[in-house]
Amino acid sequence: MNAKITNAPRPRHQGLKMAATNISGATEISDEGIKKHFKSIDPYRAIFELVWNGFDAKANRVRVSTEENPLDGTSEVTVLDDGEGIDFQNIKNNFGRFNESDKKEDAAQRGSHGRGRLAFHRLAHEARWYTKSVVGEAIITVTSDNVKWYEAQALDADQHHNRIPDGNTGTLVELQRIFENLPERAVLRQLFSNEFGWFLALNQDKELIINNEAVSVPRHEICEDTCHVGNALFKTKVIRWEEKPSSEKSYTYLLNSSGRTVYRHLSTLNNKPNFFTSVYVQSEWADNFAERSNLFQGAANTPESEEWRSLVKRLAILTRQVYDDFLRKYVDAEIARYEDEGVFPSYTDLPRDYAAWRLGNTKTIVRSIYTADPAVFNSLNKKQKKILVRLLDRLSVSNENESLLDVLNGVLELDQTSVDALASQLKQTTLENIVSTIELLQRRQKAVYELRELMTVHYADVRETPDLQKIIENNTWLFGAQYEILGAEEATFTRVAKGLRDSLHGVGAVDQKDLEGDATIDGANRQPDLFLARKFMATDSFGKRYYRCVVVEIKRPSISLNVKHLRQIEDYAAIIKRHAEFTSEHTYFELILVGRKISDADTEIESRLRNQLHRGETGLVAEDERMKRYVLNWYTLLEGFELTNGALLERLKLQRDNLSSNSRDQLVNSLQS
Repeated sequence: MNAKITNAPRPRHQGLKMAATNISGATEISDEGIKKHFKSIDPYRAIFELVWNGFDAKANRVRVSTEENPLDGTSEVTVLDDGEGIDFQNIKNNFGRFNESDKKEDAAQRGSHGRGRLAFHRLAHEARWYTKSVVGEAIITVTSDNVKWYEAQALDADQHHNRIPDGNTGTLVELQRIFENLPERAVLRQLFSNEFGWFLALNQDKELIINNEAVSVPRHEICEDTCHVGNALFKTKVIRWEEKPSSEKSYTYLLNSSGRTVYRHLSTLNNKPNFFTSVYVQSEWADNFAERSNLFQGAANTPESEEWRSLVKRLAILTRQVYDDFLRKYVDAEIARYEDEGVFPSYTDLPRDYAAWRLGNTKTIVRSIYTADPAVFNSLNKKQKKILVRLLDRLSVSNENESLLDVLNGVLELDQTSVDALASQLKQTTLENIVSTIELLQRRQKAVYELRELMTVHYADVRETPDLQKIIENNTWLFGAQYEILGAEEATFTRVAKGLRDSLHGVGAVDQKDLEGDATIDGANRQPDLFLARKFMATDSFGKRYYRCVVVEIKRPSISLNVKHLRQIEDYAAIIKRHAEFTSEHTYFELILVGRKISDADTEIESRLRNQLHRGETGLVAEDERMKRYVLNWYTLLEGFELTNGALLERLKLQRDNLSSNSRDQLVNSLQS
């Protein structure tokens, strides 16, 4: 035994004279049992256990120092605290026990199972405790090859370790013969912050220093509350951590007036995903607190006391408010991330207004479900999220809208508040969908009225070509539902298509027989034709992708369409077919000629239209391989919209009225909530 002690580091103990008191012994568990217990922990967590031992010994400051060798490997670790030290005269109560200890004074103590000190063997071959308590000083040594055995020796008063200040108590732990490297210093400091941050926030008089830098409290939000319950005043602090503390669950701590933790229990929101809290309640009421009623202790306050039970209810409301606020922000951030990652549908095949409404509506439904049960989306990978979100999008605007609530209510663990909120959202979805559709159709109806007025009254002197062109580009639905998504201009195709069109002889020329009514050649020449060319990807009925090229030639309103214009688009079609860039088997064309009306004197266009009636496509005059040609007049287009959508507008208004038939009180409550 003395030979072992003689190996103590002499530079720190010059002239050390050992006392005769030998207090060595063995832990009450096998060596194999100890090592099995710590088998899965990370080596650096062995230092955590030593730090917790220091704080459990009522230390106000704990210092951790690490040293590296020239190869950047860890060579030494020391942990110094200014706590009460180890009572080596009763050393079996510290080193002789495993999973039990006599430390019972503070409910927040972490070393209360008497085992953390032995975790050192995951990091080093040897650990030495130099400790000073009110009963004197001692040195304790444990090695990894026989971790259950501790060799301890009391020291004389003149054998004081120079890193424990004179007159103070405390413990210095030295880890020797390190065989595992620690994370780099910045990472290690962050790990310590995550482990001890909640404790440092609870005990602001405590300090943890690692390599001369104080460990900071991790990022968090604080909500404070003060209330009276009965005659007792309680001060509450709810701390929500942005990251989960590495070894701490979401507890509620009861502190007495001196700041000592007398009781703790798990928060009701302990298992909420990504939500981590520490709740601290301090009161003089806790000065007379006991976990259980005790005949020998007198009338103590307990967890069964009316004050505590009332306070717990208030804390549940307070933490729920913190959680709801966190969840709103968290879900909003997740939805923004979903949008960036393409989880939501793109709606490229829908009109812009309706697409914007659909996206907003689907976001609202996802937000409602996410808020009701975050685990639904947290457990999915990206592909699964895409599938679920797209199904929700389609179902929410289908006739199965109400069935969606039944499905969700049967699968999710929803409380009544969540069910009511989701039901309200789905009903609102139906109403908003109808209202949005009505507004869209009404805007289009207004555009139809205005275009009819323009073509009927002002056809001879329309000169605002840029305005008319913008109207057409923003209202391509006028040519039919299939043309609602012509989208932004594709520069290359537009340039080539227009160049081919301009190569046609006399394509923009006007003569007297082209004019309509009171129009003059001079006026018509001030009304250039309009040209629109777009190329985009589309999908056929078999799911095959192809390029769809749409070219719209709009003749000036002051002329009537005749066979000359029909021949122009036929010539244009022939040029396109011969152009090398447009010969791909994956590219299809639609050429549309639009005018104010078809000339009364023309027979060719009318004949072509009659010959294609059996195809069921308005305005179709010719079709061959990968190419269709259409001739349309504005009145056919405008009346087609009115006939198709007039009855629909009336039906939608009736549905809107039925869905909106809420009572005055319902409306007032809805607006006030």
